[in-house]
Amino acid sequence: MNHLRRCNVNAGAEYIDGILQLVEKLKANIEPLNQSAQLITDAIEAGRTLHVFGTGHSHMLAEELFYRAGGLACVNPILEEGLMLHRSAVQSTELERLEGLASIILKQQSPQEGDVIIIASNSGRNAVNIEMALAAKASGLKVIAITSLNHAGASSSRHSSGKRLHEVSDVVIDNYGCIGDASVEIPGLPIKVSPTSTVLGACIANAIVAEVVMLLMKRGFTPELFASSNMDGGDEHNRRLLAKYKGVVRSL
Repeated sequence: MNHLRRCNVNAGAEYIDGILQLVEKLKANIEPLNQSAQLITDAIEAGRTLHVFGTGHSHMLAEELFYRAGGLACVNPILEEGLMLHRSAVQSTELERLEGLASIILKQQSPQEGDVIIIASNSGRNAVNIEMALAAKASGLKVIAITSLNHAGASSSRHSSGKRLHEVSDVVIDNYGCIGDASVEIPGLPIKVSPTSTVLGACIANAIVAEVVMLLMKRGFTPELFASSNMDGGDEHNRRLLAKYKGVVRSL
């Protein structure tokens, strides 16, 4: 489905039903996730880093994969405060349309050829995300986009290249979200409620990680994973990884 069904009984249940339908659609179109997992597995086996970037609410996918129980230790979240929401939501909207910013942000991360970056953007139209993809590719990184092709297809680019994120990425994963992201129609209201991009994005990201870990094990390569710090022995386990990645992952 391109959008969730119009609610007529229980809006909350309608939203959950719609999310489940989109998850099933992801399962039926699993190949881009597998391609992404292959790229990341190759990078990890070569000692490289997985960067994750998004602006606005999409930055949460970078946090979702970072320092996470059961998560890969080599994840570097690119968290630029001006592009997040806690300082100024309006400023983040303005900055994500600004060309020239992404190249500076990426350079600060000291990316290496052979690294991989995941860029999350529901619309895929804003300059920062497109420039981040172009700058990453120029630096020898493979680019994975998580985006809504429905939304992107209905939007013009805000980058001088005229391209949208899915048009400049190596692998494109469609989250199947509707135009505008919000999904549930409430009778009498002109604006839909309850977006899908965060739920589906987190599902996609964690599905990729699961497949990466499986591929690494099949290759005889033991993945470095964080344990929950709220489990006995978790801090001790994580301490070794923190010592190794402190100079690689800036946010540790």
